[in-house]
Amino acid sequence: MIALSLAEIASVVGGQTHDIPDPSVQVTGSVVRDSREVESGSLFVAFAGERVDGHDFAAQVVEAGAVAVLASRPVGVPAIVVEDVQSALGALARHVVRRLGATLVALTGSAGKTSTKDLIAQVLQRKAPTVWTPGSLNNEIGLPLTALSATDETRFLVLEMGARGIGHIRYLADLTPPRIGLVLNVGTAHIGEFGGREQIAQAKGELVESLPEDGTAVLNADDPLVRAMAARTKAKVILFGESDEADVRAENVRLTDSGQPSFRLRTPSGASDVTMRLYGEHHVSNALAAAAVAHELGMSAEEIATALSEAGSLSRWRMEVTERPDGVTVVNDAYNANPESMRAALRALAAMGKGRRTWAVLGKMAELGDEALAEHDAVGRLAVRLNVGKLVAVGGREASWLQLGAYNEGSWGEESVHVSDAQAAVDLLRSQLRPGDVVLVKASRSVGLESVAAALLGAEGEVAAR
Repeated sequence: MIALSLAEIASVVGGQTHDIPDPSVQVTGSVVRDSREVESGSLFVAFAGERVDGHDFAAQVVEAGAVAVLASRPVGVPAIVVEDVQSALGALARHVVRRLGATLVALTGSAGKTSTKDLIAQVLQRKAPTVWTPGSLNNEIGLPLTALSATDETRFLVLEMGARGIGHIRYLADLTPPRIGLVLNVGTAHIGEFGGREQIAQAKGELVESLPEDGTAVLNADDPLVRAMAARTKAKVILFGESDEADVRAENVRLTDSGQPSFRLRTPSGASDVTMRLYGEHHVSNALAAAAVAHELGMSAEEIATALSEAGSLSRWRMEVTERPDGVTVVNDAYNANPESMRAALRALAAMGKGRRTWAVLGKMAELGDEALAEHDAVGRLAVRLNVGKLVAVGGREASWLQLGAYNEGSWGEESVHVSDAQAAVDLLRSQLRPGDVVLVKASRSVGLESVAAALLGAEGEVAAR
């Protein structure tokens, strides 16, 4: 974080100082909520959770080097006490962002946010120092913590924004006002909470409504609900996609034999060829979104294409491809799942597995509401249409719908199976995998299927420890 005195922080957040002998002492390190991340000069944010109360670690973090604690009550060590810690954290982030000389890029969408954010970060950091959201910390706590990790040297701040209801993105955009706002797509993720795709579009569009007149809205030309958001912003609009009308588009899209996308990137400033290290055709849209942002910030088509071709995955359990010594390839995409990302992963599996036996180890997609049965059935049927060798549906009712969809589509019989849990899936795979097989593992985060991938790769302990 940029250096701020405890007195200034207290003023910004409307707090009272307690047990602070010298309010002029500065926070020069990171702002953290995890006591294990404290370093010299840190500010520790004490949240009181259902299982753990950060206030209980106050003495420990100060001993470890924290300058003070942002707390909701006195804790016997230097502290800034506020009524609401979350609101105070947001106010501090707002203050710091407005003092930075950085360009703030915010993005949202139903699918692909984290992968796209990682691509944008890897492209922009070639141009200037860049800070970006780690993993998927895209909510009212993770976003301000990311913003507060920026320093005086930061020139680009890339923030992922998630939403579970109307008004959430408006709140986040008020904390960290973006100059460039990117909307990837409107799908069915969290549709059970929103009530429909139109409501999801309403929520995602809050991002472009927040942009200033001299800002830029980057919108997906291939998604009608996103493209319609152009009418909701006073900012300049740039379109990306495979449509001929897109300002930044892909031509001659194909997949390599290993399932990696290759295409001709065309921007208003020129064209250049891209072959990505990531897997799956769905990354073409993500790459175009990143290219549109980079173009707006002055990078050439050649610079962007080189960066996209060299970019990797920065976040765990998102199409992580690992080949075992016996030739079995494990694709760990178990961080999360929705209908759009599930279909994309299955298509990537089909491309990667040409001439090889393929396995789709799938679990439920959460928060689909009334659409859950139809969407799980459709994914099971798609696995058959893509000639996936065997579907292993893991878990309860939703998994049974996956398996039933596959069975009804192709009368697969033993080619699809429903197992009770992750361990049963591991036991099945260990008994039946052959050298050269390709295994995709994917489900919503709550299912915990990353343990299946870890077991296949001999890393069970590593996952259990996280």
